[in-house]
Amino acid sequence: MAQPFPPPPTPVRTCYRHSNQPAGVICQRCDRPICPACMHQASVGFHCPECVKKSGQKVYRGAGGPQTQPILTQILIGVNVLVYLAGIALSGSSAINGSSKLVRYGGLLAQGTFDRRTLDGVAEGQWYRLVTSGFLHYGILHLAFNMYALWILGAMLEKTVGRVQLGVVYFVAMLGGSLGALIVSPNALTVGASGAIFGLMGAVLALGRSRGISIRQSPVFGILILNLLLTFGLSSFISVGGHIGGLIAGFLAGMALFELPPVVARNRDPAAGRQAMVAATRAGYALAAGFAVVLFVGGIIAANAAAIV
Repeated sequence: MAQPFPPPPTPVRTCYRHSNQPAGVICQRCDRPICPACMHQASVGFHCPECVKKSGQKVYRGAGGPQTQPILTQILIGVNVLVYLAGIALSGSSAINGSSKLVRYGGLLAQGTFDRRTLDGVAEGQWYRLVTSGFLHYGILHLAFNMYALWILGAMLEKTVGRVQLGVVYFVAMLGGSLGALIVSPNALTVGASGAIFGLMGAVLALGRSRGISIRQSPVFGILILNLLLTFGLSSFISVGGHIGGLIAGFLAGMALFELPPVVARNRDPAAGRQAMVAATRAGYALAAGFAVVLFVGGIIAANAAAIV
């Protein structure tokens, strides 16, 4: 009996201007496929160079453009630094190495006691620790390394996708890091912005994927691998759960915000154009918000489960 011929491979869609480049998205005006080099950020989605010229759209590039200033990134760094300085003001020179009252009463912990009398932790109703722990640090070096990474990754994302999407990814990743830390090391007092920063790396991977760039070709892939090796190699000093939880949460949030809208818009009536993209973008925000709620509730459940055990 003759074997049926295998179906022909699905052709790879290429950019209409560069036939040798895979197309990541379609232009939201003319619906033609475009590669990353031809993408021009619009108010919603991306436009090809020809549509930008026809519409007279103003595109800002470089550090001088008002839409590229990493304001939110600077605010996040400022908040982390101010919290660290507040810890020094409250606890004196001991806070320089991380031994501050803010770390003790704001750090992430499922359940424990600092005075041998009163139980503290997320399981004791201190849910704020899921968030406050992401703005506290063990010493100046811990703060410096995290803020440098936040400056590089935060500015990259903010200039590319905007402040709102950066803020959503950062918050979701921070909660993901808290959940991961409570699952892997619930009894350790954990602090630091590294969970959110790993989430930003995950979001950059998702952003590249939405534009036709494979994960291995991402500019952060090598840095991520190095940081993962350090995470597992120094697991006695580093929160493995916080890093992995933040990475996964940031990647999923990035997929919801960057990958979902173009896919949904392409599968709808092309005549809908901008309306389809707006609806898909709102769906992405709703999905990311749902992630945040699930992670927050999951952190509370994980802390209570650890306290029972």
